[in-house]
Amino acid sequence: MPLRDHLKELRRRVTLIVIGLAIGTIAGWFFFTPAFEALQEPVLAVASERGSTITLNFSGLATALDMRIKVALFLGLLISSPWWLYQVWAFVSPGLKRHERRYTVGFLAAAIPLFGAGVALGWVVFPNAVRLLTEFVPDQSTSLLDAQLYLDFAMRVFLAFGIAFVFPVVMVLLTWGGAVRTRTWLKGWRWAVVVMFTFGAVMTPTPDVITMFALAIPMCALYFGAIGIGALRKRNQGEKAS
Repeated sequence: MPLRDHLKELRRRVTLIVIGLAIGTIAGWFFFTPAFEALQEPVLAVASERGSTITLNFSGLATALDMRIKVALFLGLLISSPWWLYQVWAFVSPGLKRHERRYTVGFLAAAIPLFGAGVALGWVVFPNAVRLLTEFVPDQSTSLLDAQLYLDFAMRVFLAFGIAFVFPVVMVLLTWGGAVRTRTWLKGWRWAVVVMFTFGAVMTPTPDVITMFALAIPMCALYFGAIGIGALRKRNQGEKAS
């Protein structure tokens, strides 16, 4: 496909992603209250445990509205994840052979639950991060956490975990498409493990190593699993060719 056609297709897919995100955001607007209560729960739990006043602070006149819009966008991103994951696949799939495109259902069937599992794991880790970041607040004192910064931190954690869990599916896609060889993934496994454990340490800023391992070990397992799936597919292709 010529470069111009690639750019047109990219623009079309981005437009469809934006439309899906807009629809998801409208739905997310109506779920703001339960979502905000869930996000605020770790702060309230820490405040109750320590007998301190730790609460979210809306410092500006439009902060509450701005935060509601951001939460709606975040929920819209989660709600529309099957749609935009499909659009990403649809943009890449023309580079695959015709018989390989039938794996669209398999790609979505793997990517969507993995993205959800990553976000869920991020939610498990998030309260521990909040507890660590507020543990230096003296007892019987007041801590006003900026609501905007708190929300940005939460969204970065959830999205980082979700995207990290989808990456192995991208690895399989690149291997099947011939962009990266299985041998290349295997040669770089040491660096990959270092990166994944570093990522786990950065995204789970807690003093215990258990939380870091809870993220890094599943990522390592998914990495080697993706290598195995890519190698199995290439072997099957070789057997059919022979």
